Amino acid sequence: MTQRTIPALLLTLGLVALAGCASPTVITLNDGREIQAVDEPSFDEDSGFYEFEQLDGKRAKINKDQVRTVKEL
Repeated sequence: MTQRTIPALLLTLGLVALAGCASPTVITLNDGREIQAVDEPSFDEDSGFYEFEQLDGKRAKINKDQVRTVKEL
């Protein structure tokens, strides 16, 4: 194996492992809109907000009163 093959193989395996850990989620709001998240949102009981990462990488928060359902894809 060449010197470039091993790092490339390790990088590929790492990316596959990370992709396997994420479970995309759809958050349906009371008004019918749907928001896709990279992973399951975490709920902060102190603030009453769901926190999640959108598909574009931006972090977002939504008040629990606006959320109808949270489902894995």
